Amino acid sequence: MTNPLLITVTGPTATGKTALAVALARTIDGEIISADSRQVFRGMDIGTGKDLDEFGSGQGRTNYHLIDICDPGEEYNAYRFQNDFIKAWRDITARGRQPILCGGTGLYVDAVVRAYRLADAPVDPEFRHSLEAFTDEKLTERLAALVPLHNHTDTESRDRLVRALEIQEFALRHPESYTHLPAMRHAVFAVTFPRQDIISRIETRLRQRLEQGMVDEVRRLLDSGISPERLMRYGLEYRHLTLYVTGRCTYQEMFDNLFTDIRRFAKRQMTWLRRMERNGVKINWLDGRLPREENIKTILHTIEQ
Repeated sequence: MTNPLLITVTGPTATGKTALAVALARTIDGEIISADSRQVFRGMDIGTGKDLDEFGSGQGRTNYHLIDICDPGEEYNAYRFQNDFIKAWRDITARGRQPILCGGTGLYVDAVVRAYRLADAPVDPEFRHSLEAFTDEKLTERLAALVPLHNHTDTESRDRLVRALEIQEFALRHPESYTHLPAMRHAVFAVTFPRQDIISRIETRLRQRLEQGMVDEVRRLLDSGISPERLMRYGLEYRHLTLYVTGRCTYQEMFDNLFTDIRRFAKRQMTWLRRMERNGVKINWLDGRLPREENIKTILHTIEQ
């Protein structure tokens, strides 16, 4: 008996991944599992590009999972994502429907497709104290000796570095804490456009989201009690709009800097996908300029082979 199939639809930001995945789900009786590190948070809608209208409503609604499952400010990471993915996968497959993983958070996609072995751990004050004498460089070397550095954010600050080491050292002592993904086959598809087209699409979408009320969304989040520092940790839109709302930059500075950072983010997403290919993942590239129906035909032809 063959293992169930997971179809993944990914790609850089502003390439229409969600619309394609939803259209595919309606064609093959599928459900969407989001692979977006920020769409898990309630109330962070416009800035994260949830595009919930794409899923429809009523009886024609396409089911989605791992969107709006946490409160803003709550800690969410790849370990939690893997466990939430497993629950969604089992729920969808138990009902005889087709799981479709859709999103642009490369770490989350890779953690499923290449079945990372991740673990969580309780905070250990004694262990943390034992690391105080070491430099960040030494701690990074120690972490790299334990696990491949999939995620550069593990080493971008002292706190994150110590936490990553704490988790890995705990996992060595408690191997049962590792996640274990169900057996599955993979078909990975990535939507892309020529670079200049992606830049144009990013600018158009950014202007649309600002017109839809993205500034007011950030104000509501701040008014709800989330600190500016915490909100800025979510990056991109939330970083630059928080700076604007709190009076630390002008509107034009906010727009220009955000536009630049989203373009850089799209480039990093492509870099991650290319690295996945180098690590042995077969990615089927889809030309986003083609009609959606043509790309769906390509997907169906590929998974039938």
